[in-house]
Amino acid sequence: MNDTSPEAAPLDEEMIATSLQRMGVIGANDRPRCRPMEGGVSSEIWLVDIAGRRLCIKRALPRLRVEQVWEAPTTRNHHEFAWFRVAGRINPDAAPRLIGQDFAHGLFAMEYLDPSMYPVWKNQLRDGNVDLATAAAVGSRLAQIHGATAGDPEIARNFATDETFYALRIEPYLIATSRRHPDLAGPLARLAHAVARRHVALVHGDVSPKNILVGRRGPVFLDAECAWYGDPAFDLAFCLNHLLLKCMWNTRVVGRLLLAFSRLASTYLEAVNWEPREDIDKRAAHLLPGLLLARVDGKSPVEYITAEGDKDRVRQVGRALLLEPVDRLEVVREVWAGSQWGQVA
Repeated sequence: MNDTSPEAAPLDEEMIATSLQRMGVIGANDRPRCRPMEGGVSSEIWLVDIAGRRLCIKRALPRLRVEQVWEAPTTRNHHEFAWFRVAGRINPDAAPRLIGQDFAHGLFAMEYLDPSMYPVWKNQLRDGNVDLATAAAVGSRLAQIHGATAGDPEIARNFATDETFYALRIEPYLIATSRRHPDLAGPLARLAHAVARRHVALVHGDVSPKNILVGRRGPVFLDAECAWYGDPAFDLAFCLNHLLLKCMWNTRVVGRLLLAFSRLASTYLEAVNWEPREDIDKRAAHLLPGLLLARVDGKSPVEYITAEGDKDRVRQVGRALLLEPVDRLEVVREVWAGSQWGQVA
């Protein structure tokens, strides 16, 4: 698949039409109606209307749209498509239906999921709608994908994307954060090394509420650009990190968010059958403080924590737990609750 350079022409209607013709989705004389969708940080995303159907077209950007310079191989588009395909085989409700792929233009097409039927989990949490059943379903479905791919040599070969995962996750989160906290360079480097060297199961890499749609048949995972055969503890810690941070976004539902943290973690851990549960619990508990700190001082800070005082509160917990790690996710939650609101939830 061709790698897109920073100077490559952006997507347009003609390119999309050509790609859909190559996929056999439309005929040579068909002209789809296309418009770019807002909000893409790492990819160009277009909404396409053809003959009563709506599709999404996605192509990875070589340089992400963030303040700091952040580049990553555009071949990740191919691995995202492949992650959807694998996850869809494991559970057809876990991923959007794929339409086709155009290697020459480095893009793929998938079904469009209407927000009225598939609300974004992040928006629900922002609005104070913290459904514990949704949190449990995310944990269960994530463990299902990890369990079905653990120890699979073919999956390991097809998702040997260590370079991409380093560029998208390890460097911008853990290494970049260590430059802002030189005294934590040792613990963060050890975390980075531990994550990078472990190859256990198929990892999504961006299990964030913004990338999870709440469908009638359970959560649907989007944006699998970081797909990697690696440490499943990363997905668990990455998602739980967001539930903690959103306590600062909507303080009215702190208790529910902390319950959602516990429900997701416990449901996931109860389903772990590919390794001892206490091992993955420990790895996720060690990693989570680094991810907390990264979301205020790494290359991808969350947009809703802007006050310096709030950032310092996140730093306080992240730094403390990096210097004195704990071995269980529930203890991380208790430390967060006690430090932020003076209580253990």
